[in-house]
Amino acid sequence: METWYYVVESIDGDYANLRRTDIESDDLKLVARALLPENIAEGTQLKYEFMQYSIV
Repeated sequence: METWYYVVESIDGDYANLRRTDIESDDLKLVARALLPENIAEGTQLKYEFMQYSIV
């Protein structure tokens, strides 16, 4: 299973915009906040592994 790294770019209500940091990309991924750790904020570094997000 692969591991991806993200940073929270912005939070908009029940959704967060994530940007990959492990590759060169300006694309944003819209993710429901229910799938993310509770205490995220803009700038939080996340790791996605085994279908779960965790704070780095």
